Amino acid sequence: MNVRFRHDAIVRSLRRNGTSTISDLAAEVGASRRTVLRDISALRDEGFVIHSEPGRGGGLQLDPQSVQTTPKLSVAEIFALLISVASMRAAGNLPFAGLADAGLAKIEKALPRDKVRDLRRFLDCLYVGQLSPLVDISDLAAMDPELLPVFETAFLQRQYLGFRYLDAKGAVTDRVVEPHAMLILPPVWYLVAWDPVRDDFRYFRMDRISRPGVHEGATFQRRHVPFADHVRPVRD
Repeated sequence: MNVRFRHDAIVRSLRRNGTSTISDLAAEVGASRRTVLRDISALRDEGFVIHSEPGRGGGLQLDPQSVQTTPKLSVAEIFALLISVASMRAAGNLPFAGLADAGLAKIEKALPRDKVRDLRRFLDCLYVGQLSPLVDISDLAAMDPELLPVFETAFLQRQYLGFRYLDAKGAVTDRVVEPHAMLILPPVWYLVAWDPVRDDFRYFRMDRISRPGVHEGATFQRRHVPFADHVRPVRD
């Protein structure tokens, strides 16, 4: 679990449980006591009021009125919000789409210029469409949470992406590809990438991708991705 996810998990646990010990938090987030102590210190620096109770049975308490005074959303986190809204809109089940868009616009306005640039470059890679009713999704599974932060680096820096892939027939292969787009066909998400070995574009179901990682060093030039007529860029 990376630092950001760990901090979020600690705050959620303290809000939910009222009181918790360092040992309990360490077990919950899968980290050492020393790491959790550093995390608590970092959360306090961000504005969270976390009280420590001395004594053998003491623990930690988060002030119920405590809020983060220096909110920091990464480009990947904002992108995750945007694609969630886009996917629900594409599926036709988002009754408050206007309010969601307005809220996201406020978040974008608060971003530094360099993050706005990265977010827009990220959005240029996002497409939505409708899934054919003939596609079998009976085996649809959860996606690896590490995909999005890895995608952020691979897409923005145009670096090769490596991962292990399980295809529809159960065959497992290791791939190294050029990531060019993310395609949402609710409820299925695809990575659209150029496969140098096969000299063509390939669509990889993201719930079948595991062990993602960026291959640092070599970069690639952006290619035009041919999509079906019903697929459109999110920014349109």
